[in-house]
Amino acid sequence: MVNITSKDNGLIKNIVKLNKSAKQRREQGLFVAEGLRICEDAMLSGCVIKAVVVTDDALKKHNELINKLINYADSAYSVTNSIFSVISDTKTPQGVLCVIKTLDKPTLFDKIKYNGKFLALDNIQDPSNLGTIFRTAEAVGIDGIIMSKDCCDATSPKVVRGTMGAIFRMPYIIVDSIKAFLSENTELTSFAAVVDRDVKSISEINFTFPCVSVIGNEGNGLKEEIIDKCSEKFTIPMAGRAESLNASVAAGIIMWEMIK
Repeated sequence: MVNITSKDNGLIKNIVKLNKSAKQRREQGLFVAEGLRICEDAMLSGCVIKAVVVTDDALKKHNELINKLINYADSAYSVTNSIFSVISDTKTPQGVLCVIKTLDKPTLFDKIKYNGKFLALDNIQDPSNLGTIFRTAEAVGIDGIIMSKDCCDATSPKVVRGTMGAIFRMPYIIVDSIKAFLSENTELTSFAAVVDRDVKSISEINFTFPCVSVIGNEGNGLKEEIIDKCSEKFTIPMAGRAESLNASVAAGIIMWEMIK
């Protein structure tokens, strides 16, 4: 294991870039996962870990697991707590992070299990929402996620943490547009989630195989052009004076109804 003693080290500088820039992550084909459990999940999921960076304190506290990570990774580095704080994206760092090769996710929908139930996301912008959606999708058994390319980056540090490891296991694809995806995959019965008291309640929908439910942007909802492409519309009834739900909460309700 190599000991890094300077914040000006090339690897340290590059991790800072990867944390901050989606462009750097795309161009380098790398992203950062921070935290003991997330790093362990990456290893157990068979991800290619290019580098693991740990503090001496973390190594002493979690010796057995971190040594497994060190033996698994292509390279390993130790740093001081002060240097780790430079590359950490959390308020209370655990002292372990991994630089991971971008996941080899399928780029064509037919490579995902086809006869399933899927969730499509259009222009979701909040990393916390996206992370929670991934985590919930894995928990309830959704077969895959389709994301428009203008969604927030699934490999951003906040999204990766929020998925609690689901990012390594959940099948997902990124498409140019959800409208085009629906046009090209007419075998799927598609359902648009809308805020409209005059359409069917979600409890009245029969989510038969194969199907996809589509959720729109947090502030603006689904575009009319996407709604028009869907086979049917539904709404989640709300009591009181609530006008809408958080995107990840709505997604959780929708996915549960889809698979129950």
